Amino acid sequence: MKPPRVLVIAGSDSSAGAGIQADLKTAQAFGCYAMTAVTAVTVQNTKSVRAVHMVPPGIVAGQIEACLTDIGADAIKIGMLGSVKLIKAVAAVLKRVRVPIVLDPVMLSTSGSRLLAKGAEKALVEELFPLAALVTPNLPETRALVGRGDAEACGRKLIALGAKAALIKGGHATRSTVDDVLVWSGGVEIYAFPRIRTKHTHGTGCTLSTAIACGLARKHSLPLATGKAREYVQRAIETAPGLGKGHGPLNHSV
Repeated sequence: MKPPRVLVIAGSDSSAGAGIQADLKTAQAFGCYAMTAVTAVTVQNTKSVRAVHMVPPGIVAGQIEACLTDIGADAIKIGMLGSVKLIKAVAAVLKRVRVPIVLDPVMLSTSGSRLLAKGAEKALVEELFPLAALVTPNLPETRALVGRGDAEACGRKLIALGAKAALIKGGHATRSTVDDVLVWSGGVEIYAFPRIRTKHTHGTGCTLSTAIACGLARKHSLPLATGKAREYVQRAIETAPGLGKGHGPLNHSV
């Protein structure tokens, strides 16, 4: 049987904890065939992002076209885009696509480095939110997009901006549990897991959004795909190998 197909549009992480490398490992764990459209090459490790080289928009769009017109895709995940020009180039190609798109609005790395150009949030919302089956911002990204408020209210604001559903990730909160809140057409779902006191959380956002895309590629409902993805991330954090001197990678092999 042919495996579910997932196209990942994101940046490359030289330390392999986040970005394209984490996406590929996640898709493998879920039994999906992953293709990639690389948007940026980053010079980074577990401590910091030292440099970013953006791939020309035409090359990124070409990668997407090459994958979709040959192998095809059952779901798409979008991660780091970086610039307004790149956002518009990706949107122009994906407007013709009719598969679920999971948009992870990557603005900052785990180490705090900015990965989306200032002022690009408007283009992200206008160009890609209307195409997204789900957006997955963390709390700082949510505040940058719609301001402060409780997770459900913020989710509804994100939907009002065009997304079909929103998952507000609670990892940056300080409570004893990590509460991820899904707001969708069927209501509100809360995924609460014990907070793991660890610094090895590099790539959690990339991993979660790709895992959800894998579930959607398998035709799971959005709540089921999100729940399975969240369980996977929890286990991946619990069994993280402890690599690096900063925010280490997860164990994607769980």
